[in-house]
Amino acid sequence: MNDDIAELKKCPRQYVLAINDTLNVVSGKWKLPIIASLLYGKRRYKDIQENIDKITPRMLSKELKDLELNGVVKRTVFDTTPVLIEYTLTATGEKIINVLDAMVDWGVEHRNSVIS
Repeated sequence: MNDDIAELKKCPRQYVLAINDTLNVVSGKWKLPIIASLLYGKRRYKDIQENIDKITPRMLSKELKDLELNGVVKRTVFDTTPVLIEYTLTATGEKIINVLDAMVDWGVEHRNSVIS
């Protein structure tokens, strides 16, 4: 276990603050699916939209802007005709894979326990 996390766990207030910091970046229905889509490499807007059922273009644009402002997603504009825009995860964004993997493990385990 990371020493910083061990220190945070000694103080419930700091532990909760760290969780709130994380939730402020990834909260909402669409941010984690967008991040999950980008875990597989560079994606264009249309590619991300096709990966996520029922997300509206307006919501995808808003969430991508939020993730970019929070340093999780990088937007690269290429000077071509037509203009090509690609989205990738930043180094910080890539680190969330551990969180997503833990969520997937928990979700599968939970679903199996509920079905049983």
